[in-house]
Amino acid sequence: MLCPWRTSDLGLLLLFTVFSVAASANSCMDGKQMTENNSSALTEVNILESVPMGTRAVLCCPPVLLAKVMLMTWKITLRGQSLCTRAHKKETNKTIDTNCTDGRITWASRPDLSPDLQINEVAVTHDGIYICETATFNGNFYNVYQLQVLVPPEANIFFSENKTLVVCETAAGKPAAQISWTPEGHCVTKDEENSDGTVMVRSTCSYSDSNVSTVTCLVSHLTGNRSLSQGLPSGNVSLKNQQLLLSLRRMKCSPMLATQRRTTHSMKLQARFRCFKYHKVKLMA
Repeated sequence: MLCPWRTSDLGLLLLFTVFSVAASANSCMDGKQMTENNSSALTEVNILESVPMGTRAVLCCPPVLLAKVMLMTWKITLRGQSLCTRAHKKETNKTIDTNCTDGRITWASRPDLSPDLQINEVAVTHDGIYICETATFNGNFYNVYQLQVLVPPEANIFFSENKTLVVCETAAGKPAAQISWTPEGHCVTKDEENSDGTVMVRSTCSYSDSNVSTVTCLVSHLTGNRSLSQGLPSGNVSLKNQQLLLSLRRMKCSPMLATQRRTTHSMKLQARFRCFKYHKVKLMA
């Protein structure tokens, strides 16, 4: 995990956005090590943190000397929930939690030794904003985390119900997966967001080229990429035949009945011709 950079200018206000994917176990520098390296920190740092679901995440406070800290406060705003605050006052060595109900969000250690926050078994519900505010004799410092939980999508490829289209679908992914096809066909892709923030993506394709025998769906996601292939029987001609059969069913007929009707029609024409010849001979007589 990336911890904030440092600057020698204490009064400078800089905003950085750091993109990272957290590992299953993260750690931050302790106050002593940070002080030995540099005694000052950025006034505010904005961090976009992407964390795989089910892992452990550690969020760091600004790298300032703990000896100068008066008050450490975590402000947590999760999706659809009220603000949760966790504060530790050094003078009294007391910790106060307000409106914090998720037991998986805790101090990484004793707050008087390490003010960092940890989340055990990250879930989709942990999406949100996490702010560590450090009040010191030299001013206040902030680390602002926008936590994005990554959920690998379940991918599948199959024929549509009427067997005329090829469908590639990813379910319960976060963020939404990207779908592409090889070779390219006539495709329509739609996204549908679930109540928990995960997204279902469905891409439906048709292929008019009868030489296409196999198509491949490529699924791209922050948690990893994968490909799925589907064969088209008889070089895609079968799909056209299936479309014809479907049309015949809708007309409430079948190839056999159509043949019978053609035979009956031919017999009627032959009968009319024989009848015409009979009457013609009779008149001539």
